[in-house]
Amino acid sequence: MKVIAAAAWAALQLMLLTCSAGAGEAFVTDQPGEQVTIVDTDSMKNLATIPVGGDPAGIAVSADGTRAYVTSPEGKMLTVIDADHRSILRQIKLDGGPLGIAVHPSGRPVYVADWYSKRLLVADPEDKTPIRTATVGTSPSGVDVTPDGAFVLTADRDDNAVSVVDAATLARVAVIPVGIRPFGITIDADGRRAYTANVGSNTVSVIDLAAKEVIGTVKVGLRPYAVALTRGKAFVTNQYGSTVTVFDTATLQVQKTIDVGDHPEGIAPSRDGAYVFVANWFDNTLSMIDVDKLAVVKNVKVGDGPRAFGRFIRQ
Repeated sequence: MKVIAAAAWAALQLMLLTCSAGAGEAFVTDQPGEQVTIVDTDSMKNLATIPVGGDPAGIAVSADGTRAYVTSPEGKMLTVIDADHRSILRQIKLDGGPLGIAVHPSGRPVYVADWYSKRLLVADPEDKTPIRTATVGTSPSGVDVTPDGAFVLTADRDDNAVSVVDAATLARVAVIPVGIRPFGITIDADGRRAYTANVGSNTVSVIDLAAKEVIGTVKVGLRPYAVALTRGKAFVTNQYGSTVTVFDTATLQVQKTIDVGDHPEGIAPSRDGAYVFVANWFDNTLSMIDVDKLAVVKNVKVGDGPRAFGRFIRQ
């Protein structure tokens, strides 16, 4: 009987782990709190915290949901997290100021913007391959990869431009002028357009990736930080406005401005596109926005100074 009970208990634990892995989760970097808070995106309850030093800021969850990658600008490192087991697998030292981060659709490599230099750092988190670099613009912040994995884009804040890097050769193949002080950058699911949040001009630039040029500009709120895309809408965090601006990606017309917490920063949609999640830096909260209702439906307290800069949701 004891053997049967032990086997049943093991099976239950495996089932719970599998269910947990399939549920929606937000991996939120709490910068001054030096941790990552994991939140269940259905119940909006905290599931776990993982200590990560060096003022963690950037975050990227792999497409398969097995890994979360965290940048620490002050600690000068990349932390690799096993998302299922809530544990740190390894930490990789990086020079400069690692900030924005994105993962190749295949799961490797990982691309990290060096805020202090004109560099994109390329790391393979699964082996000891030396760090490679690509030249980009001044003070690169946000990073994203096209869905086919062919190109990497960086928002070069102090050049008012976006760099396009060939993922295979790491050559910088284009420089696209955008608004003033671009910070966050997001590529749509079709790989046709990219959107930059321009902190200095309070705008979002819409880039046609085939033409490699800006095809539209949308006025948003004060100090836009990042952009999330879902269901034909763009959601933009406005730091100084404590709001999220929503606009139609087809018409580029603003639909609504939603009040959220104080100093919203990172923003990302759920995998089914029904909700958008916002990290509120000064409120220490994560807000959940219903995409159809265009309203905040839940909030949860997280750690000190949540930034969640990047694609921080896994399903």
